[in-house]
Amino acid sequence: MDHSPSPDAPILFFDSGLGGLSVLGPTRALLPTAPFVYAADYAGLPYGQKTNEELAARVPALLGRLVERYQPRLAVIACNTASTIALPHVRAALDLPIVGTVPAIKPAAELTETGVIGVLGTEATVRQPYVDDLSAKFASDMTVLRHGSPGLVTAAEAKLNGKAYDPAAIERAIAGLRDQPGGDAMDVIVLACTHFPLLAEELQAAAGPGVRLIDGAAGIARRVAYLTDGQKWPAESAPGIAVFTRSGDRPPPPLAALAPYGIGSIETI
Repeated sequence: MDHSPSPDAPILFFDSGLGGLSVLGPTRALLPTAPFVYAADYAGLPYGQKTNEELAARVPALLGRLVERYQPRLAVIACNTASTIALPHVRAALDLPIVGTVPAIKPAAELTETGVIGVLGTEATVRQPYVDDLSAKFASDMTVLRHGSPGLVTAAEAKLNGKAYDPAAIERAIAGLRDQPGGDAMDVIVLACTHFPLLAEELQAAAGPGVRLIDGAAGIARRVAYLTDGQKWPAESAPGIAVFTRSGDRPPPPLAALAPYGIGSIETI
């Protein structure tokens, strides 16, 4: 690009729901005055139960609409499922920097002492060849267990909306890893869905003190800071915008639930 974006050009964060808030937080810590738009595809939630073909078509089309409307300087696909499936399609379709989310298998492999790592994601993420490739590249001499947990996405959305959720979903997710051969030696769990850090306390309690939870949010924040290095930002921070795709059975959350993340208004498309 031969021109720098205007200071008020936002960073666009995109997820199927509210999970990407776990990426927004660390990014705002590094770039406190950066304008941002947080987009949640409530009409398409949950992504983990969609086919690769559906997501490869849906995500670039929706991001195209969002880019046209909000003119961001950079887009973050703050969703492991969408990144592992649609990232190449999005990069081919859009002419702006795109940061994806990948399961934090590399840092987990550096942390583990037992050589047994758990990968907790959506069903769609844990079945991707991408996860095989990361495991082969960074954890080839280790045991990488994986489990797809749709119930955790539902629980994370409910928790952030201040609604009740089934605590057994947390226990089931951890058991889904631990009950596999070698699972009792697992000492690191990769939270390979951006929704899951929203349940970090609950997951940690279920996993026990001998297990460390790790996710990729800090790395994504550093990548965004690196790609926007030298660009101009506003002098002061302004409230961000949250935009939701219109869903008949899933209204946007109350603004009070989003306000702690710096969001000041809600729009639907």
